[in-house]
Amino acid sequence: MLGFTPLDLGFIAGYIAAIAAIGAWTRLRSRTQEEYFLGGRRFGKLVQVFASFGQAATPDGPVAVATTTFHNGAAGVWSSLLMVFCTPLYWITSPWLRRLRVLTMGDFYVERYGSKAMAAAYAVIATIGMMNVLSAGYVATAKTAVAMAPKPIASWSPAERGESALAAELGRLEQTDARTLSVPESRRMQELRDASPHATFSYLTPQAVIWTACAVTVLNAVMGGLAAAFYATLLQGVLVIGLSAMLIPFGLARIQATWGGHGPMEALATLHARLPKDFFQIFGSNQLPDFTWYYVLAVSVVAGVTVITQPNQLVTNAAARDEMSARVGMVAGSFIKRLCTILWAGCGLICSLVYAGSIRDSDLVWGHASRDLLGGAGLGLVGLMLAAMLSALMAVSNSVMLTISGLVTANLYKPLRPGRTDSHYIAVGRIAGVTFLAGSALIATQFDSLLVILKLNWEYFAIFSAAFWLGLKWRRANRAGAWASILFSFLALYAVPVALTAVFPTIRSSPALALQTRPGMVAHSYLTALERRPQHETYIPAESIFWSQGLKPDVSGRLSGQGYPFLDLALLQAVGFDLQSHSKAFNETMRIVLRLLLPFVILALVSPAAPRDDARMLDRFYSKMRTRVDGRGHDSDVAKVESTMADPQRLRSLLLFPNSDWEIYRWNRADTIGILASIAFVFVVLGLLVGALSLGS
Repeated sequence: MLGFTPLDLGFIAGYIAAIAAIGAWTRLRSRTQEEYFLGGRRFGKLVQVFASFGQAATPDGPVAVATTTFHNGAAGVWSSLLMVFCTPLYWITSPWLRRLRVLTMGDFYVERYGSKAMAAAYAVIATIGMMNVLSAGYVATAKTAVAMAPKPIASWSPAERGESALAAELGRLEQTDARTLSVPESRRMQELRDASPHATFSYLTPQAVIWTACAVTVLNAVMGGLAAAFYATLLQGVLVIGLSAMLIPFGLARIQATWGGHGPMEALATLHARLPKDFFQIFGSNQLPDFTWYYVLAVSVVAGVTVITQPNQLVTNAAARDEMSARVGMVAGSFIKRLCTILWAGCGLICSLVYAGSIRDSDLVWGHASRDLLGGAGLGLVGLMLAAMLSALMAVSNSVMLTISGLVTANLYKPLRPGRTDSHYIAVGRIAGVTFLAGSALIATQFDSLLVILKLNWEYFAIFSAAFWLGLKWRRANRAGAWASILFSFLALYAVPVALTAVFPTIRSSPALALQTRPGMVAHSYLTALERRPQHETYIPAESIFWSQGLKPDVSGRLSGQGYPFLDLALLQAVGFDLQSHSKAFNETMRIVLRLLLPFVILALVSPAAPRDDARMLDRFYSKMRTRVDGRGHDSDVAKVESTMADPQRLRSLLLFPNSDWEIYRWNRADTIGILASIAFVFVVLGLLVGALSLGS
């Protein structure tokens, strides 16, 4: 049925039934807003570990690593592993988020800056951002499912046969040494790449998979609330860890069957012998298109700063019983994901050899490999893989949907309709959640490339980075500075560029914005038809500088910008920077660094020029932030906070600079040991990655 065996379908149906049962059971316990949106703040270390892992191990993780590794070698692992360097930071920030003692991240802007309007603005802007985040999971799951259900060639339509011929022509050109290509051939290759159809000749369509997954997620999350989401992650965690390792032995067996050898080590030796040497450089190479060392460094810093400002980070930590549960859960869950990422990279490297030159859309690599390598076993492993992908999607969808439900209800609806019952607000939250999931699914249908979505997600929440970080740590940060930082970042970097293309559509064909990087030669893994070794050099076309989704020919043949324009890069070009002389990775690095620094510069300049915020409001906020959550119960915690608020100077000795505007806390023994252990584990992860890549060399 649709290319799946009864056993495959049995695994998928069994998972969906288990999720529905969890949702129905937890629904009976979700009677208050705190129960529904935060699970009653009762979760201990085990559930918090899997909740954090569920937030991190989204379905776009393995698919993205497979596709970026397919093109960039081991350096492609950074599409998911880039957060490893900031993971120790979670040991410090998790207690801060738990001490906020709020229902949503929007409440932070009310308590710190005294602005319900700012909280409402955060709710709107963050909802858009989290739709983008979730859409990546929908796209990854859809492409995997589509690749798992291919039509037999005999059932292809005439149109599909014609599209296949175009793809074959493109494949022949890509396998030709770029130095021997004529100018017309190079242009033809670019035309085919730009206009190449994305049909996968499958029984399933991406849209059908996306909307079906959306409906199943609604069934679970809307019924049971955050408790259902967190308990589902226990099941999801086991499945995702399994899928991370499942493909590797089958892939190594395929290498042996194709190129000979006995045992896994000889298969790994074949992998090293037949792939370019640059494919095993984990910190990038100038001979690879995307992940150079400086781009990896810049994105790691940006993503580390911005991820803390996402609304789901607050909810995950706020649901913990105490600070230690929040800390252990966030750090341990994140590190489990980092270990899984190494396995995903191994799968990607294997696929880059086994399927070199045979897969047009690299986002389909994970699904195609699952079908091709696992299907022959006849054990229902294809269905189990898809169930694992669905579990990852539903786990993150559940928790993010509940996050946005609480955010919209508390910071948009409740100020307009105060004094209603908990059941009323929960009903509103369910409606908001369904709307959010539908919006995420709709956005997912508008993207073809998974990497484009990921790049947007890494940088989007820089809009709030300065207002959040300096709001926590600098008493002089005020409402005027925060508003200036948020509004400038959102309007100048996102809203205005999108509006310009809507109001002035001809801007898409503007010659000034049609500049591209210069073409070059890069290492690649595609095999030539005549040689029994990889082709180490392949022509890479010029790439758009100013458009988020690149340039494509319109109906008249002119290049037209896709997505929205990068006005910050256009400004750099206008003042004298020659962006065409640099690689796309270099231009992207400059762009994301600018987007991180601008909000901090604006807030730091505007705040001192405006009056200080109300001192009593600041004393209340920072008194709460200095009071630890020890897990002894709600009443005990309330009494401690009230005691500190009655005497704001009582815990001033905790400050490293008590006579300044900086709220920097002294570390205790748990802080020091935890951060050192976390840093040590970063090196363990990197050591395991290097060790895994050296096997067979």
